Amino acid sequence: MPLISFMESNPDGVQQLTIAQIVAMSGDGKLREGSDAQRELREFLTIASTGQLSTYATQCLEESFTKSGQVLQDVVNELGRRLEYEVVNGRYQGGQNMVGYDGIWRDPSGQDLVVEVKTTDAYRLALDTVAGYRDRLLASGEITTPCSILIVVGREDTGELEAQVRGSRHAWDIRIIGVASLLKLVEIKESAERQETAEVIRRLLTPVEYTRVDQLIDVVFATTQDVEAAVAAESGVHDESDDQEGEARGPKQLIPRELINETRARAIAAVENRLGVSLVKRTRALYWDPSKRYRVACTVSRMYGDYGSGGFWYAYHLPWHEFLLGGDEARLVLGCVGLGIAFVLPLSVVTEHLDHFNTTVKPDGSGHNYHLRVLESTPGVYELRLSKLGSTLPLADYAVGLPPAKV
Repeated sequence: MPLISFMESNPDGVQQLTIAQIVAMSGDGKLREGSDAQRELREFLTIASTGQLSTYATQCLEESFTKSGQVLQDVVNELGRRLEYEVVNGRYQGGQNMVGYDGIWRDPSGQDLVVEVKTTDAYRLALDTVAGYRDRLLASGEITTPCSILIVVGREDTGELEAQVRGSRHAWDIRIIGVASLLKLVEIKESAERQETAEVIRRLLTPVEYTRVDQLIDVVFATTQDVEAAVAAESGVHDESDDQEGEARGPKQLIPRELINETRARAIAAVENRLGVSLVKRTRALYWDPSKRYRVACTVSRMYGDYGSGGFWYAYHLPWHEFLLGGDEARLVLGCVGLGIAFVLPLSVVTEHLDHFNTTVKPDGSGHNYHLRVLESTPGVYELRLSKLGSTLPLADYAVGLPPAKV
C-alpha cells in the first residue's frame, strides 16, 4: 500500500513506524532524485506533526541507515516550511550544470537563505563550494539579494565548524544552527499567537552583528510575552471578557495546559476526519493543510457555572478571522473541556453573525476581540449567544463527536 494511503487508513499505525520504515514504504523504497519514493516521502513530511519530525531527525542522526542524510535534508526543509518560509527542496546530489544546494528558504520579506544540511562535523565543510552555490543561484535568478547561507548541523559540538566560518572570508554571510535548536524555534512559533512572532524568530537565522544585543533581547522578549499571553488567556488566568450584559464568567479557575492541549488535539482530529484532510499547526490555535486551502481556528474553554446561567466562553481574535478568510474552506472550532463534542462552525456562519457578538478593544488600541458564549440552555442542548440581538443560534447541526482521548 502506498505510504500516503496507508497513513490515511491507519494514522496511529504510521506513528509507530521509524523513518527508515517510512522510507521503505515510499514508492519502490529506493530514494532517488525525482523518484516516486522521494515524492511520497516529501508529501508525507508536509503532514507529519512537528513531534514526528523531531523523532525522525533524531533517528536520522543516531540510527544511520541508507540515505539517512538525504532524509534529514528533507526533514530540515520541512522545518523551514513550519517557520513559514517558502521552501524549494534541493537535490540529494549535485551534478554537471546542476547546483548542489540542499534547500532555498525565502522569507516573506524577501530575504533568501541558501541552506546546507550537515549531519556531522567529522569533515571540514568546503565553504567556498557552498558560497559558490549561492553565487550561481544569484546568477541564474533563482535567488535574489539580500541572501545569506544557513548551515544546519546535526551535532551540538560544532566548535571546529564555527572556527572555520569565523576564519573565512564568508564569516558575515553564514550562520550555523543545530537541528535541535531549529526544532525549538518551530515549537516556540507553534505555541505563540501573534504572526509577528514568526517574523522575529526568522530574524535569528539571518546574519546580524550582535556586538550590541538589544535586537536579540527584543526577539527573546517578544516571543516570551506572546507565548505566556496565549497560555494565560486560554487557561483562564484572567477574565478578558466579562459579558457586557453584566454576567461575569464566575470565579477564576485555571485549566491545566495538558487538558487544553488534549481537548484541542481531539477536536482537530475530528475536523480532519470530517473534512478528509491532514492539518498542520501554524500557531497555538491556527491550523492549515499543506496547500493552505483548508484553514481552522480552534479555541478551547471550560464550563463556567451551571447550565442556564454559565456557559463556555471564548475570545475570537480578529487576526484569526483574517487568517480564515485566506482559505477556500475554513472553520472555527469551539472545543469544550469535559465534553465529548466540539462545535465546528463554517466561516460563513461566523461571518454572518460577527456583528452580533460583544467585543472588547485591546488595551493598546491595536484592534479588538469578539467574545462568544456557548450556553447549555437545557442539559445536552447548546446554543451560541448572539448578544447584540438578544437571541441564540442552535448548535446541534454543528456538533461533532470527538475521538477517545489517547491513554
